Amino acid sequence: MSKRYQVIIIGGGPVGVGLAVDLAMRGVSCALVERRVGMHNIPRGQNLTQRTLERFYFWGCVDELRAQRLLPVHVPAAGITAYANLMSDYWHAFEGREAVGQYYFQKNDRMPQYLLEGVLRRKMETLPLVSQRFGWTAQTIDQDAKGVRVTIATEADDGASEVLEADYLVGCDGGHSIVREQAGIRRDGSDFDQVMMLAVFRSRELSEGLNKRYPVLSTYRVLNPELNGYWQFFGRIDPEVGWFFHAPVPADTTRDNFDFAALLHKAAGFEFACDFDHVGFWDLRVAVAERYRAGRVFIAGDAAHSHPPYGGFGLNNGLEDIANLGWKLAANLQGQGGEALLDSYDAERRPVFKQIGEEFIAARVAWEGEVINRHDPAKDPEAFKKDWAEIKTGAGPIILNYEPNYEASSVVFGPPGGVTQARGDYMFRARPGHHLAPAKLSSGRDVFEELGFGFALLAFGASDADVAAFESAARDLCLPLKIVRDAKDCGARVYESALILVRPDQYVVWTGEAAPADAAAVLKKALGRA
Repeated sequence: MSKRYQVIIIGGGPVGVGLAVDLAMRGVSCALVERRVGMHNIPRGQNLTQRTLERFYFWGCVDELRAQRLLPVHVPAAGITAYANLMSDYWHAFEGREAVGQYYFQKNDRMPQYLLEGVLRRKMETLPLVSQRFGWTAQTIDQDAKGVRVTIATEADDGASEVLEADYLVGCDGGHSIVREQAGIRRDGSDFDQVMMLAVFRSRELSEGLNKRYPVLSTYRVLNPELNGYWQFFGRIDPEVGWFFHAPVPADTTRDNFDFAALLHKAAGFEFACDFDHVGFWDLRVAVAERYRAGRVFIAGDAAHSHPPYGGFGLNNGLEDIANLGWKLAANLQGQGGEALLDSYDAERRPVFKQIGEEFIAARVAWEGEVINRHDPAKDPEAFKKDWAEIKTGAGPIILNYEPNYEASSVVFGPPGGVTQARGDYMFRARPGHHLAPAKLSSGRDVFEELGFGFALLAFGASDADVAAFESAARDLCLPLKIVRDAKDCGARVYESALILVRPDQYVVWTGEAAPADAAAVLKKALGRA
């Protein structure tokens, strides 16, 4: 006999578990299916953005997450980039995500992904609307106009199987997603035909050697002209001995035929003792799905997009996928959102990551490879100094210009000719399609502390009639709407609008100085019911 839920989630990494948490907190029942019972202890996804920490704030576990940090709080997400090796005469510091911190309610942080995943699993265990199926694998997926059916089988020796039914299915099952494959969704992108290695190791000598030359930082990158723009980089796991290292290696490299310690020594510029905990391999490619929805099936995280660990875009974008999708699924299931709202998930999220993959990552690899090979510093030092100065400009702008926005979305009132993209300008002014920045209210509390978990109308010096127009329209649509009122000259004046409609993922839908002639039309558009 099958079991029925509102949403089935395949894949129990941080994206899948995060979606289960988000849906359950919105009153949506879901089943989470994950073949792993335990968690990987490989320190991936360390560089957590301010936006990711905002998610944990609204999930009520941001303090627990920050308590997992292994590096001292004063160690930034920033690092250095060096030429040839870390002892080179040519190196520069690059800014981390701290540079844009004022535009978010939470500060960024850094920790291995498995620690974040542990916080999410513990949160999920407190939510009775989630049925956890760890140790189970999805085998077949079927859908029709009434719902989806998933046959799952246990990894245990008994080989038991079950059929789960739901209104919707979300594949959060990684780069080799069975959900994406069975839904018939293609992926394409840039394949660099390059094998990369990941080593996790312990070395006190490396820490001591680098500490003599640099402050304690998170990341130490090496640009070697022989590697045509591919990075070698060391990342700290903890302040004393824990490290990981990514680098290109020959295509036939195995764990047994390669001297990994020698490669680490060459990149560092000195020899040091080290003990390896893990050596693995991955292919350098950027891939984006052709669509994020196929009927009642959605994909998110690495199932929808994958790329090398350049810039910390992977895990953070996966969590932003579910921040976008979770409330839309809940609104649809609870009778508020229309089909256009569900379609907007693909329309908003896919262009953002496509630009990240093509312009932030693939294009950057090609550009740095070209610049670093223009001149030999030993033969033409003056020309090389100019090249090195040019490379330095490539670090800051990528972070500073990374302001994903949905200006072209059909469910926001974006500007004429607006484009949904990953690039944008940070500012406090509230703009439809953009993330809302924090601001202080007269009470001393931040606007984010008042937003709640659903739609909110911010009203600063607005008339009672203007507010009442939205309240009445929300009641008619059975849409919970939080009203946040304050004086016009409060700290939120930086938003430059008297009325601001904010959706559940803290993106601005509409702004105005007075209520529109038809407030219901504004809310209907935001819900995909226009």
